[in-house]
Amino acid sequence: MATSQLALRFTGHQQLAHRLVLATLTGQTVHISQIRSSSPTKPGLAPYEISFLRLLETVTNGSQIEISYTGTVLVYRPGLVTGAAPGQGVSNGSLHHEIPNTCTRGLSYFLIPLCLLAPFSKAPMNVLFSGQGVITSATPSLGDMSVDSVRAAILPLYAKFGIDRNIDLRIIQRSNSAGPRGGGAGEVQLSFAHQVRLPKTLHMMNPGRIKRIRGVAYSTGVSGSNNARMIDAARGVLNPFVADTYVYSDVSSAALVAAPEKGNPGAKRKVGIGFGLSLVAESSTGALFSADMASPVGGGQPAEEIGLNCAYQLLESVERGGCVSLEGATTIVTLMAMGSEDVGRLQIGKEVMASEKMVQLARDLHAFGLSGWGVRDASKEGENEDLIVSIVGKGIGNVGRKIG
Repeated sequence: MATSQLALRFTGHQQLAHRLVLATLTGQTVHISQIRSSSPTKPGLAPYEISFLRLLETVTNGSQIEISYTGTVLVYRPGLVTGAAPGQGVSNGSLHHEIPNTCTRGLSYFLIPLCLLAPFSKAPMNVLFSGQGVITSATPSLGDMSVDSVRAAILPLYAKFGIDRNIDLRIIQRSNSAGPRGGGAGEVQLSFAHQVRLPKTLHMMNPGRIKRIRGVAYSTGVSGSNNARMIDAARGVLNPFVADTYVYSDVSSAALVAAPEKGNPGAKRKVGIGFGLSLVAESSTGALFSADMASPVGGGQPAEEIGLNCAYQLLESVERGGCVSLEGATTIVTLMAMGSEDVGRLQIGKEVMASEKMVQLARDLHAFGLSGWGVRDASKEGENEDLIVSIVGKGIGNVGRKIG
């Protein structure tokens, strides 16, 4: 496959979606090779990665994607982020993206990178996700958070950069993971209509104390009593720490999809059956920490155990310290690097900073020509284990608003 000499070269499938987002924001061509090349059964791009590439092609104009015959080499030449601009296949004011039933990742795999592109779009980013591969619940085995946690713990982070108007994430049909068989035919509408030239500089160096905990317990196609059991178990752990704890309960029916049989061609079956819990803790200074748990595909795990595990997971997230959780760190740091040409500062826990995701993020930002990080201890006396990360914005911003 022929590619430009100036293309940035990466290997492996790790952080593929975020590398494609950085390539789109900076306008640089990327060449990614050795994508699962050592896998004897399923080499190359996975179905959810191909679906994400199609989504990128939908929300941009002029992007070129080349994939080798085996799927182990990808060349991506980014175009302009247009969003739901007229003439870009928009129907009823929004783009439509269908995810196939071979997708095993939660919808947050698509939503979080798409939200990073949305502020830099030429037009509002309105996307309707549908299809049998849409999973609105968490997929703990793959590390994807639920759509509820994206709405409550990721989208509010954009307000710290002056991006806070006309942002909505609506769950039309809930669904749970079906494991290797694919998703659960959910439906979600993302509306991100606040576009900016440059994100504001962020200074966030006071984690504060946790003042409230909110959450959503959801049951899809199963008894609603599972919600009450999860909530009761979680509150038993959290109430001694924070009295202001409230968890909403959402019970919905499972989606029906066509499943024709030999004697009954019009037969249908329920998909996306299961239950789960999403919890978000907010501090007095606006720091957000989240936790997600969902019922396993094969069942066998009681609702009380899921509630307890989710509450403990939330306490662990708070214990890591800092002003941002591990789940929200990628969003915060990327927006800081893309913002105004000024020094932004963020207090972050050492465990978060030392995670594989953050180390790889620092390497990727450096590879794309964005600023390096300055790191120092948050306390001179060493009283806590937090760090202060200083990042200089590159001032790239929204090319669409610059020339449009």
